[in-house]
Amino acid sequence: MIPFPDLSPTLFEIELFGFTLALRWYALAYIVGILFGWWIIQRAVRMLRLWADAPPLNAEQVERFLTWAVIGIILGGRLGYVIFYDPGTYLADPLQIIRVWEGGMAFHGGFAGVVVAGLWFCKRERIPMLSMGDLLALAVPVGLMLGRLANFINAELWGRPTTLPWGVIFPGEAAQACEGVIGLCARHPSQLYQAALEGLLLALVLTWLAFRRGWLKQPGAIMGLFLTGYGLARFLVEFVRQPDAQFVSPGNPVGWAVQFGGMGLTMGQILSLPMIVAGLWFLTRARAR
Repeated sequence: MIPFPDLSPTLFEIELFGFTLALRWYALAYIVGILFGWWIIQRAVRMLRLWADAPPLNAEQVERFLTWAVIGIILGGRLGYVIFYDPGTYLADPLQIIRVWEGGMAFHGGFAGVVVAGLWFCKRERIPMLSMGDLLALAVPVGLMLGRLANFINAELWGRPTTLPWGVIFPGEAAQACEGVIGLCARHPSQLYQAALEGLLLALVLTWLAFRRGWLKQPGAIMGLFLTGYGLARFLVEFVRQPDAQFVSPGNPVGWAVQFGGMGLTMGQILSLPMIVAGLWFLTRARAR
């Protein structure tokens, strides 16, 4: 077992006029992830050799879309968590929905928010939607990696109990004794699994295919591979990730959101399946074209 490292969720704090201003690692992950996405899209649209014809948008349009992407990420991520993961709590007290600083964001919701913003922007600016989707797919994995690393630093979204040598003893509730375990409970560092698969690996593969193998000349191919790759990675990691507390009960200790006899699916797996299907469809269509 590996003891959890001495990490603070807060990067630094400043006292100013009686108020405490703090920068948390999670907020920094969002900021750096968005800036990286902006940078790589700008780089791609300036390299004419990457495209079969002209780039789908120019640098000025990338700047304008950045604002709408941020809005889509925040609104979609928050509403996605409210709708998919804990609707009862937020219906009982709707004011909690706006308390984003208390936590509760869902990637699938943030993804949906960016898709809506992208579709609206493409229609307004007359930008090819498939090529825009390819650019967004290039931008997302690094932000995902940073977000999952921030989840690890925050000691949240940890995995199920494990006896593997790299199991981590997370602080607080996660370290409570597990069934059949004497002493502290070690858990899968599922945040690091996701950072490696959904983030680092996917970022390297997509960047190589886009900048070295000419996949941006096949509209929809990069987007299709991202959807498929993320969906598969998330689906697999869900087997060792601890489900949200609202899905766990004495009659459902595994935390299935939907059960089929003795087996079931978690909410993360349910939301990932449409991504896998859509990704394979886009990928097959682009490659056939």
